[in-house]
Amino acid sequence: MRILLEVCVDSPQGLAAAIESGADRVELCSALDVGGLTPSPGLMALAAQAPIPVYAMIRPRAGNFVFDGDDEAAMMADIDAVRAAGLAGVVTGANHPDTTLDLSLLQRLMERARGLGVTLHRAFDLTPDADAALEQAASLGVERILTSGLATASLDGIDVLKRLVRQASGRVSIMPGGGVNLATVERVVMETGAGEVHSSCRRLVENEDERAVAFGFQPPRSYATDAGIVKEMRAFLDRLSR
Repeated sequence: MRILLEVCVDSPQGLAAAIESGADRVELCSALDVGGLTPSPGLMALAAQAPIPVYAMIRPRAGNFVFDGDDEAAMMADIDAVRAAGLAGVVTGANHPDTTLDLSLLQRLMERARGLGVTLHRAFDLTPDADAALEQAASLGVERILTSGLATASLDGIDVLKRLVRQASGRVSIMPGGGVNLATVERVVMETGAGEVHSSCRRLVENEDERAVAFGFQPPRSYATDAGIVKEMRAFLDRLSR
């Protein structure tokens, strides 16, 4: 069975690198350094030309996933923009202040996204009870849950991930993400039995444009999707699939 590779990107260059190097699906974002925010309409339009499925992040701001009415209005409009752009799906999530899933808001978002694929993002990892949250997510009808097993990185949550894959039993896909890279992916896949993984496949970039850094237009260091890493990850997963 082929193990699917989803790559998260936040730029036109990252999108191109993911597509040309073997990603099976793209999570399209802006601002990956804060976990990903909703991408711009222009980036969505560009991604709509991709030959692989593209799911757009629906997250209107950085911070937690406790959203008020204004946040909800923005998210609803962004889902409409994803549909208008012709993308395959959305990535969303929401919590109550006690960190349980905000099922009423998620149900409204799911209704707005009817006909699109839906991934529940790592708002899941903030919940206090992974087993209960999985059952709630399955009842909502999401396709997959992006999760690190309630830990900050998938390797640390590997026992929970393994349990979630068994509990899900094909009703919803469990997609490990968070710290999944060339050094960790074999253990994550082999120990959990997951059929897909999520990775940024990014490399550190030293920004040498001193004026742009001085003006605050970019930080001294940043990260960029690396086509070589995507290609290596795809090849590695293909070997594991055999």
